[in-house]
Amino acid sequence: MLAFLTASLVFSQLTIPLDLPFGGPTVEDDRLLACMTESRTDPALAITTASQWLEGLSGPATSAPQQCLGFAYMGVLRWQAAEQAFTAARDGLRADDRAERARIGTMAGNAALGDQRPADALTLFEVAQADATAAGNSELAGSISADRARAFVAMGQELDGAQALAQARELATQDPAVWLLSATLARRMDDFASARGWIAIAAALDPANPAIGLEAGVISVLSGSDDAARQSWQSVVDLAPRSPEADVARTYLAQLDEVGEPEEGSR
Repeated sequence: MLAFLTASLVFSQLTIPLDLPFGGPTVEDDRLLACMTESRTDPALAITTASQWLEGLSGPATSAPQQCLGFAYMGVLRWQAAEQAFTAARDGLRADDRAERARIGTMAGNAALGDQRPADALTLFEVAQADATAAGNSELAGSISADRARAFVAMGQELDGAQALAQARELATQDPAVWLLSATLARRMDDFASARGWIAIAAALDPANPAIGLEAGVISVLSGSDDAARQSWQSVVDLAPRSPEADVARTYLAQLDEVGEPEEGSR
């Protein structure tokens, strides 16, 4: 069996965006953005920056520096410390700031996933989704339900993951990540009809996303369409040649070429 036939590309990946919206363009927002940028380039320095920023602060003012601290700890793979910082950032907010509490709580959950503690992540995601629902933000609630699905799958509970993704598709219909995750899980569960339909929606919403093209190829080859798989993987290489997905796509294309070669005796 080809190596890519058992690939699980999405549910094993941790993705926490560093460019999340944090409200209007305030001085605090600018400072947070600068600190987050520093966490990418020099996370050790960002830890110092955030720690100094926290000095003497209390209440909601602590949320922004705690968020920066969380990103900085992720930069050095200190997942538990990142989770604690994000949780502190969430708890530092006003109780009625439910949407922002939901966003930051999701970061804490993703940090727990990074630390391979999906049960703890699930608890954090459930609290975050409740906050998003209370805020009336159905799109956010749907995206968090997709994160719940990732936690369920990490615990081996694929049926629960599928149910969480069904809710995500209802609430976050324009989120391509929801459809990509749905297609990936359907493929893992051998529901190729659903996988093909959902990956097509993901591609329509975000046609330049290399992760979507990569998964589309996996679904195609498992559905018996090598030509469609080749086309999808080649598009990944063409659109994002320096991406990690392109490296995987090249490997998959080489495997297809190898399988397609005739045997020595048949030449």
